[in-house]
Amino acid sequence: MEVTEIKYFVEAALLAAGRPLSIDQLQGLFKDRSKPDKSQIREAIKALQDDYEPRGIEVAEVASGFRMQVKTKMADRLERLWEERPPRYSRALFETLALIAYRQPMTRGEIEEVRGVAVSTNIMRSLLEREWIRVVGHRDVPGRPAMFGTTRLFLDYFGLKKLEDLPPLADLSDWESLRVQLNLPEVEYEVNEALPASGDADRELGDEVVGDIGDELDDDTDGGPQRTAVIMPLPVAPREARPDSATAAVDAAGAAEAPEASSPSEDDDNADTGDTSASNG
Repeated sequence: MEVTEIKYFVEAALLAAGRPLSIDQLQGLFKDRSKPDKSQIREAIKALQDDYEPRGIEVAEVASGFRMQVKTKMADRLERLWEERPPRYSRALFETLALIAYRQPMTRGEIEEVRGVAVSTNIMRSLLEREWIRVVGHRDVPGRPAMFGTTRLFLDYFGLKKLEDLPPLADLSDWESLRVQLNLPEVEYEVNEALPASGDADRELGDEVVGDIGDELDDDTDGGPQRTAVIMPLPVAPREARPDSATAAVDAAGAAEAPEASSPSEDDDNADTGDTSASNG
């Protein structure tokens, strides 16, 4: 089978699937007698990528395979096409997710120490239900709190092939830099008084949230400001980092060596309110 024919078939498969497809999955779509080698499929994908170079869509490789996605420069003008109500995520949810992504594995208590506010049970349940995080083990300390890490679906959603592709971040509290680099919409800030973190958060979460993620989620915030993320028919590639991204107080390199907390800044305290009732529930 010629590369051109393989290329057209792969293009059709990626459009029809609406999700990433691996080389093995693409190869499995061919009949046995006409099944191309994996090298031929890769050659066809490379040809597709070259074809799409000057166009508004592209073939990108993420953790689960290859997918068709809208180029970033086209996204802003295309958003009006998507009439479906987008899900709402709080800044607190994405800050929690960022901490897990950059410092994993982390327990809920360790996240609260860094953020300086209680992490609501709904936030953890929301991340688990969306399969962006999973329980990767339990810390060998009294209470054996659950440790969380990111998943392949997390990488796919943010257009990453592996964790090493996460944008370098001078500071994990540098929300604006992270928002730009991962192509997240802007956040409207509200000033709220932070509540102290709960020391029993890990035990309160435990395996109950993991086993209870089928519960209906009416709210995934912990009192913080809201932002909107759009789920699109074709994903959008992450934006490049802005050269003038903000910098702040927590050093990510030092944080990666140990999960010890840094003192939260006033901005962190004002970012959202700890939902102690959710943590206790």
